[in-house]
Amino acid sequence: MEPLTSAGHSVYFESNLAALKVLLESNKYSKVFVLADEHTSEVCLPLFQSLLDFSEFDLIETAAGEENKNIDFCIGIWKTLLDFEADRKSLMINLGGGVITDMGGFIASTYKRGIDFVNIPTTLLSQVDASVGGKTGIDIDNVKNMVGTFTLPQMVFIETGFLETLPERELLSGFAEMIKHGLIYDKPYYEKLKAGSYLTPSAEDIYRSVEIKNEVVTIDPHEKNLRKILNFGHTIGHAIEGYSLTNDENPLTHGEAIAIGFVCEAALSINNSTLTTEELEDISKYILSLYPKYHIKKESYDTLLELMKSDKKNEDGNILFSLLETTGKCAFNCRATKADILSSLDYYNSL
Repeated sequence: MEPLTSAGHSVYFESNLAALKVLLESNKYSKVFVLADEHTSEVCLPLFQSLLDFSEFDLIETAAGEENKNIDFCIGIWKTLLDFEADRKSLMINLGGGVITDMGGFIASTYKRGIDFVNIPTTLLSQVDASVGGKTGIDIDNVKNMVGTFTLPQMVFIETGFLETLPERELLSGFAEMIKHGLIYDKPYYEKLKAGSYLTPSAEDIYRSVEIKNEVVTIDPHEKNLRKILNFGHTIGHAIEGYSLTNDENPLTHGEAIAIGFVCEAALSINNSTLTTEELEDISKYILSLYPKYHIKKESYDTLLELMKSDKKNEDGNILFSLLETTGKCAFNCRATKADILSSLDYYNSL
């Protein structure tokens, strides 16, 4: 597959890290660091090493999980870089899922005002979502990605071989972002995904998802306008994800949470846009056929609203949504009343 060019850097598909070998040979980095979590270092690092055949790096290992994507872990990794005498000619390779690429990119972009980094996403979610766009970030008090930068990696590598290491639940989590790309931008792609299986996402479908996101972020790299459509399902979904993270014994994955957001925000679209009832029913039925039903407790509604008020898309104190005009087309900067938001949560619970 041909690489995609995204805002000055390339995304390589099934390339066996060939361009990374060239980068390492030509740039003469003073030190190379690989950031991975405890799971990635066990199941993905061996494949990385076999593809690259390069052992001159220092491994920095961190705990796995969204709950660790915070400033405390960043401080620990910054101190580790200092201990290893990392200078501004160092390179960080982020090997892992979205937590690692988000946090690793933030750490690299801020350490000594910025060092080069490369992203090698190893989960379906990170390959189709975090692989392009230059967003880095960490969470604050369960509010997602509240501190971060727009900083581009040197390059991104998508190798589907890493997906063989994933459990079914993680594949399903990443598949939600693929569904989103179809819902907001490409109805035929959405219909194709419905006819396929999340257990065996094809390299072509992964490529199409990355291509869609790349088209959007190339037009609007700093999320001033069109890029906001990529947040469909995320205003409510992120709030539910944050709530679940601290209140559920087995917290929802990102994909499970935003899938709930798809249904709720599709219901909001009925009131605020031109989405039809038939389309809402189709989306709801499809999502519930894939993702386990989650009960949104009535007593959590106020907390969820407060989390939504902290969403980074909001302006002038208004909670803003990206809502579907129809399947395959999305509007942004849409306002919704508190009553409509609560009604959308009730709609999901009623299914």
